[in-house]
Amino acid sequence: MAFERVCSLDEIPSDEALARTLGRYDLAVARDGDEVFVVQDLCSHAAVALSEGEVSNCQIECWLHGSMFDLRTGKPTSLPATEPVATFPVEVRDNDVYVDTDTTLNGVTPA
Repeated sequence: MAFERVCSLDEIPSDEALARTLGRYDLAVARDGDEVFVVQDLCSHAAVALSEGEVSNCQIECWLHGSMFDLRTGKPTSLPATEPVATFPVEVRDNDVYVDTDTTLNGVTPA
């Protein structure tokens, strides 16, 4: 695993995601309480940025059609999306967030 710094904790809004690019992937970095999650910043239904949607109850909403995705698993929790999004391993060190884009937690191959 090759963890790379993606942002500081202070940069992540409480009810939104933070858009970041790391290597070849666009990522959405989100917080739920003390936990930090990183998913590919691409809705599996409409191919738009998930980082532009709202975050609540460990889910991120696609702003275009309202699909919801579980930040822990990447699985859609509401239609119209039926396919999961890639989720990535995260480490928080001091006040910094690191992500490993070489591996996905849910086996989904990032686009």
